[in-house]
Amino acid sequence: MTYNLFNGLRIFFRPLCVGLFNTTISWSMRWRILLLQQFVFLTYSIPAAPYLFSRPFVTEYLPVFANRSVRTLVFKGKGKGTGRKLRPLHIDIHGGGFIGGVAEQDAQICALWAKETGAVVLSITYRFAPEHSFPTAIDDVDATVQWIKDNAESRWGADPALLTISGLSAGGNMALASTQQPSCHGDSPTAYKGIVTAYAVCELRISPWDKPKPEKMPKSDPTAFLQPLFDSYAAPARAKHSEDPRLSPILARRETLPNRVLMIVPEIDILVEEQTQFFTRINEEDEHAGWIGKPRIETMFAPEGFHGWLELPDAIIKKQQKEPYWTRCVEFLKEIHQSEGWEWDKEW
Repeated sequence: MTYNLFNGLRIFFRPLCVGLFNTTISWSMRWRILLLQQFVFLTYSIPAAPYLFSRPFVTEYLPVFANRSVRTLVFKGKGKGTGRKLRPLHIDIHGGGFIGGVAEQDAQICALWAKETGAVVLSITYRFAPEHSFPTAIDDVDATVQWIKDNAESRWGADPALLTISGLSAGGNMALASTQQPSCHGDSPTAYKGIVTAYAVCELRISPWDKPKPEKMPKSDPTAFLQPLFDSYAAPARAKHSEDPRLSPILARRETLPNRVLMIVPEIDILVEEQTQFFTRINEEDEHAGWIGKPRIETMFAPEGFHGWLELPDAIIKKQQKEPYWTRCVEFLKEIHQSEGWEWDKEW
C-alpha cells in the first residue's frame, strides 16, 4: 500500500521533480517540463479518477530489470474460451508524446478488449524523455515484451504464441518499432499476430514543427511552446539513427510486420501524412510481391478526429463518435484469434 502511494505520487509529480532537480538536462527543457506539471494534474487525473474505488484490472509490478520494476495493469475478462489451452495475450503501450503518460489512459479500451475477446490484456509503461532519450523507451518496451512472453503462461495463463500488440500516439510508434526484435516477427513462434495503432508516430526524422499540417488543423497551437519537449526523445539521436526503424517505424521492412495491422488515422493531426506514407508503401510493396487477399494494413480514417480524441471521456467526446473505431478493434482482434482457433463466450 505504501509503495503504491509513493509510486503514484512519483508519477504525478515527475515533471516537477525533473524540472527542479535534474541538472543533466538543459534549462530550455527544464522550464518547459515545469510548465508541463499543471497539464499533468489534469491529463493524469481524468483517466485515473474512474478507477479510484473500482477497477477492472489488477496492478502488478513486473521484475523486468534488476534494479526496477515495470508498472503494469492486467485485465482478464470473465467467460469461457475454447479451441486453445491458453488465452490469447495482448500488450498495450500508452501514449504521452514520449514525455509522460499513465497506463490508465487506455484502461477503458483494454477492459473492453479483455471482456470481448477473452485475451489477457497487459497495459505497460516505460521511461520518459527528456531525461531518457532514444532508445530508452523502446529498449524498455522490448525488454518488457520479452519478459511477458517468457512468463505469460505461468503467470497469467496466456499464450505468447497468440500475441497481439497495440499503442496510441507514442505507444503506436513503439508497438510498430518493437516488431524489429527477431522474436517478434518472421518465423518466430512468438511473432506478433497483429498490431492495432491509433494516431501512431511513424516518422521521427522530422521535428514536430516541420511536419505537414492538414487543412483542417487549427491555425494556432496553444501548446506550441512544448514542441521542443515533444522532440526531446528523438532529437539527441536523430543524426545517428536516421535510418533506424526502431526510431522511425515508417522505415520498417514489410517482412518485419505481422500479416494483420489496423491503423486508426484522425484527419486533424500532423501525423496524417506519415501514417499514410507508411501504410501506402507497405501495401504497395505487398501487392508487387504477389500479396493475395485483403491488404496487410487496414486503415480507418476519422474525418473529424484529432490527436488523442479516442482517449477522452465520453463527457468530452460522445461515446457514439468513438464507438465505431473501438468496435472495429474488437472485431479485428477476434478475427485474428479465430484464425488461430480461439473462440470466446463472454460472461454476461
